[in-house]
Amino acid sequence: MNLIEMFAKGGWVMYPILISSIIGVAIIIDRFIVIRKSKVNVPAFLVRIRGMLKKKDIQGAISYCLEEKSPASNIIRRGLKKYKYGHQRVREAIESAGQQEVTKLEKGLNILASVAGVAPMLGVVGTVTGMISAFMKIESLAGSASPSDLAGGIWEALLTTAYGLAVGIAALMFYNYFLTKIGKLVGEIELITNDFLDVLDDSSKDIPVDDEELEIDL
Repeated sequence: MNLIEMFAKGGWVMYPILISSIIGVAIIIDRFIVIRKSKVNVPAFLVRIRGMLKKKDIQGAISYCLEEKSPASNIIRRGLKKYKYGHQRVREAIESAGQQEVTKLEKGLNILASVAGVAPMLGVVGTVTGMISAFMKIESLAGSASPSDLAGGIWEALLTTAYGLAVGIAALMFYNYFLTKIGKLVGEIELITNDFLDVLDDSSKDIPVDDEELEIDL
């Protein structure tokens, strides 16, 4: 018996489990792509930003952040755009951008966590309904049921639990994996932003800034 035949014997509950697994796979693939694109070489990035700030090249720092296209560079760029309004506005812009970037990184994880919880429960529902059907069938045989009839109904009912657990365990593993990766990225972002603010405090005194140069669209 192949997987398709086993799936068919699992009953209608197998379809919600299948839909849950498809949603989970889609989120997993999407998060892998997003996290991969979010990686940044922290030492190299800090060296470049420090150098540009010490040279008073605000425009160059903004352009460099645009080229990097990472959450950390997006946050720094948002802060640089508010430089002419003072350090407090820079900090506010960085905090706001940081929250937005973390939200983007965590997008879909709540759904993945729901899949991890819902799929096994759907499996249990399928097992319970399957067991009910199996015992109703045995009752209808009026005592002439054989052990094979009972065993066949039970193993078919247990299929949904097996599939549901498989989907739920996989979803939970990837959920925890992504939380760990995102936590590491957030730590790197905090390191970069704190270093940026320190360097900005030391190097931004009396920096001539052309307002037109800072007018760059997000």
